[in-house]
Amino acid sequence: MSGKIRKQIYIEPRQENLLKAIAQQAGISEAEIIRQAIDLHISSIPVSQTNLAAWETEKQFINNIKNRNSLPGGRDWRREDLYER
Repeated sequence: MSGKIRKQIYIEPRQENLLKAIAQQAGISEAEIIRQAIDLHISSIPVSQTNLAAWETEKQFINNIKNRNSLPGGRDWRREDLYER
């Protein structure tokens, strides 16, 4: 079971009955049915287009802040400065 993350969910009684029936017919665990259903559902969701230029701009902004020399006594930026962007 390594590499798996435990999740606890609530399902409807009709989902429970269907899940048990499908798992029994398929000869696999209910957990495997749920994992397959998640994969099937996720594969049907269109991937949104990521604006790579915007991500690169943000990455550069973060690196600039990280690479600044810190002033004695603390940081050289204010939290509010980050929200002005």
